[in-house]
Order: sequence, then structure tokens, then C-alpha cells
Amino acid sequence: MPARSLETMHETLTPAGPARPSAAEANEAIRHLVETRVDGEWPSEAYEFLLAEWAEASRAEVSPAL
Repeated sequence: MPARSLETMHETLTPAGPARPSAAEANEAIRHLVETRVDGEWPSEAYEFLLAEWAEASRAEVSPAL
């Protein structure tokens, strides 16, 4: 079987799921969640999910120290 070029592989591969938000996007979503909560209830599950997304994006955006 012949080797596939990167261009061909790029055209045939599709993402497995939605892209993760950037740290700034996750932070904005957290702010929106907190500012628009209803009845004074703390949306703990949504907050924990968004916080994990923010943490992952923050780690990915920080370059390693040299």
C-alpha cells in the first residue's frame, strides 16, 4: 500500500468532536455563567466543567520554560 501524503491525510481526517475553547473563551463562559445564574443557585456542574476546560486550555497555551 503506498504511503499517504500529509495533504491527503489532512483532507480525509475529521475531528472526533468539537474543538476545545481557548482559555479566554472558557473564562468568558465562566463569567457569563456566574453573572446570569438564576434564583441565586450555584451551577456547580456547569462551573466545574467550564473550569476544567479553562485549566486544560491554560496548560495548552503556556509554553514550557526553557
